[in-house]
Amino acid sequence: MLPITPLPTAQTLLGVTGVRMFVHYENRIPKDAKAVVVVSNHRSFMDAPVLIQALGQPVRIACHHYMSQTPLLREFVQLLGCIPLQPSQKSQKTFFEQANQVLHSQQWVGIFPEGASPMLNITHPHEIREFQRGFAHLALKTGIPDLAVLPVAIGSIEESLMPGFPVRLLRLFDASEPMFDRSGSHPVVVYHRINVLVGRPYWISADEYQQFRGKGAKKVVTQLTDYCRQEITDLLRLSV
Repeated sequence: MLPITPLPTAQTLLGVTGVRMFVHYENRIPKDAKAVVVVSNHRSFMDAPVLIQALGQPVRIACHHYMSQTPLLREFVQLLGCIPLQPSQKSQKTFFEQANQVLHSQQWVGIFPEGASPMLNITHPHEIREFQRGFAHLALKTGIPDLAVLPVAIGSIEESLMPGFPVRLLRLFDASEPMFDRSGSHPVVVYHRINVLVGRPYWISADEYQQFRGKGAKKVVTQLTDYCRQEITDLLRLSV
């Protein structure tokens, strides 16, 4: 098994691609938090190393199931310390358990709540899709005092679209994923210049943990999800 080396791996990859990255609002990074869940928009394979490098933390980022099964990609995500999701039609219990253990060991976990869809159906650099709520459930289940949820916006200033490969090839590695049962190619966005804007962290209170365990669970999950999506939306507007 390869060693987990998120920071040097991210630095090497971004150095090879030559991307110019400008980080804004670094003072918002919660350096002294016991654990942090990082939430970001997602359009490129470069997003994971960008977050790691911009935050200066070995963030353990959730990755799609197929990435942990595909040769070369598998080794790449292992070096980055990514936590593979389960196939889309299966329960994510294993992922949640592993991510929870990482957070309780006072490490950072990163999640892209838009999922993989924006990578297959490329969105405008400053467009954001609906958020899945899994990250909010993960954060609220931990019960960790002083846990922060940190929204981060990745705003592309200059990029190129590389020739893709047939989407259906990915079914060889994850036949259960409905997105892979389509014609056409998988586009590959390569950043050249980007703004990374750090949002205001959302600190989960003891009262919110209590609500999550009771009848207020839906309300507090919605509140956290909407806060992060709005924060990233506002930051993307500033990144133009």
